Amino acid sequence: MQSFSEAPETEDEEGGSALRSVEAAEESLAASAPEFEPGVPLETVSAPTPRVFNPWIIALVVTMGTFMEVLDTSIANVALPHIAGSLSASQDESTWVLTSYLVANAIILPISGWISSVIGRKNFYLISVVMFTVFSAACGIAPTLGALVIFRVLQGLSGGGLQPSVQAILADAFPGEKRGMAMAVYTIAILVAPVLGPTLGGWITDNYSWRWIFYINIPVGILCAFFTRIVLQDPPHLTKARAELKKKPLQIDGIGLGLVSLGLAATEIVLDRGQELDWFGNTFITWTAITAVIAVVGAIIWELHVDKPVVNLRLLKERNFLICCTIVLGMYTALYASTFLLPQFMQELMGYDATTAGIAVSPAGLVTMLEVPLVGWLLSRGTDARRMIACGIITMTAGTYWCSLMNLGVAERNLIYPRILQVMGLGMTTVPLSTIMFRFLPADQTSNAAGIYALVRNEGGSIGIALSSTFLQRMTQAHQTYIGANVTASNALAMAASHAGGAVIGGSNADQNYAGMALLYHRVQQQASLLAYMDQFRLFSYILIVLLPLVLLLKRPPRIVGKITLDAH
Repeated sequence: MQSFSEAPETEDEEGGSALRSVEAAEESLAASAPEFEPGVPLETVSAPTPRVFNPWIIALVVTMGTFMEVLDTSIANVALPHIAGSLSASQDESTWVLTSYLVANAIILPISGWISSVIGRKNFYLISVVMFTVFSAACGIAPTLGALVIFRVLQGLSGGGLQPSVQAILADAFPGEKRGMAMAVYTIAILVAPVLGPTLGGWITDNYSWRWIFYINIPVGILCAFFTRIVLQDPPHLTKARAELKKKPLQIDGIGLGLVSLGLAATEIVLDRGQELDWFGNTFITWTAITAVIAVVGAIIWELHVDKPVVNLRLLKERNFLICCTIVLGMYTALYASTFLLPQFMQELMGYDATTAGIAVSPAGLVTMLEVPLVGWLLSRGTDARRMIACGIITMTAGTYWCSLMNLGVAERNLIYPRILQVMGLGMTTVPLSTIMFRFLPADQTSNAAGIYALVRNEGGSIGIALSSTFLQRMTQAHQTYIGANVTASNALAMAASHAGGAVIGGSNADQNYAGMALLYHRVQQQASLLAYMDQFRLFSYILIVLLPLVLLLKRPPRIVGKITLDAH
């Protein structure tokens, strides 16, 4: 009986031991097991978070590509005679090397935001850098002018999207309190590159070959593409938007894309070639202008009414963005006009060679490199951006008007100081504008806004060059007529100047009279040109001062405390 009574106890002990071992195993697994509730799906393991680099590393990498692209808008200017001679083309035909690049830039700038939303900002930037580098190499080996123009078009299409992409990247990579410093780095690139371009291009062409102005892009492009592949990541809102787009069939605003491309290309051709071809006295310019007006008006109407426009012009309904675009249009009109006028004034009337004229305007770029980071620092400390914009407009106006007080006997320093003051004013304005223009726009529209802003800036440059070249020639003719009306045989001062000039030459009386009148006519032409140059600088200073009241209409962003995101309104 005792053996039977002990058996159940042994079985109970063994069962309890087994139960305890099972419970222990469950407890050991509980820590790693996901919580589970009926009807609620288990969470999947999330993908590893991509490595986030320091925003300043991103800023330096992407600004490298922008500097390279902006440099190419002006580096070929002084090399045109060498290109024409090397490729057996006329000087008139060689100007298409510049025009083709600007036309391609104008087409791609406003649609860069739409392309970024379709293929991703990182992919778009990386593809742009790679293709820009490839076509830069192709420009360097171009055997004919026709091939060079084609490669310049492809180069402009490839690189045109770099500027707006960089602005959008910086706006997303930096928190609000540091965005001013980030935009300062970008501003240095877009201000120094056009100033450095003609000087660097002239030196390379004189000492090596015009082909090297394109070859120098190759190592820079390779480095930029390599580091871009490593450090750049799309922001979450853009990644989410792309994921939503992939679920639907791709819809392309073909009509809008065609109208925008045709309108901007035709406008750029008219602005760049109009003065050279006598504007509406030329049939080609007349029909191109008609095409531009019809296409641009049609594009505006279409893009404002279509559901998913390729260029979101509705962003201009936001007051700050519209005013920022208007101000930057006027300021870059004045900047590029002065950049066109000053070197030409120094070479034609002051006797400077191309290299010396380029060196004379270079200190302005160096001062900008020192000034712009200070402006960014002040913005990061909470300085009102509107006050800085107003101070910048006043400073740039003063520098431009100072240029209108020159004469044919000014020293070189009196040419350098006004230019420095002018570019200082631009740097003081551009950084705050780039900072506050995004503050009242939705975060997912930064790429579209940057594309429109970059287009306005480039068109301002084209308008400035077109206006200055046109009015310079016409005002020179007008002043020559006014001055010549007083150079008659009855004017004792004119005749005394003629006789004095002829006496220096010597020879017979007839030779002295002829030489004296020739010298007098040359002096009349010089003074007429001088007055025309001064008129241009006054004109653009008036354009700048008219922009000042617009600053009063800008909304001030809220004071930045800690990290902020773009506000959506």
